Amino acid sequence: MFPMGGIDPKQMNNMLRQMGVKTEDLDAQKVSISLNDGSTIEITSPSITKIDFKGQVSFQISGNVAKSQAQIQNDDSEDVKLIMMQTNSTEKVARQALEESNGDLAAAILKLKKE
Repeated sequence: MFPMGGIDPKQMNNMLRQMGVKTEDLDAQKVSISLNDGSTIEITSPSITKIDFKGQVSFQISGNVAKSQAQIQNDDSEDVKLIMMQTNSTEKVARQALEESNGDLAAAILKLKKE
């Protein structure tokens, strides 16, 4: 869990237990983290350690990491119409601007107004 020269993992776990730190390895196939910007971080073949110290629980995760961009909702017709009205653009141009701005309506309108 913690790389330290000269101390084997078993000794390290004993020291942590004496300090009140409980660790538990968890078995999972994939971990997904949804970010506030709408994108997702996916970790496949993860190695997960749950760490509990005086009731404060944290997780240590490592594995193969991939990040995906935000997915625009399929029900974006109202947003596309608003972009078209505000920028006098076609539906195709409005939809493309919305996709390029990751679903951010204001950013899509500003982008098209600058062009």
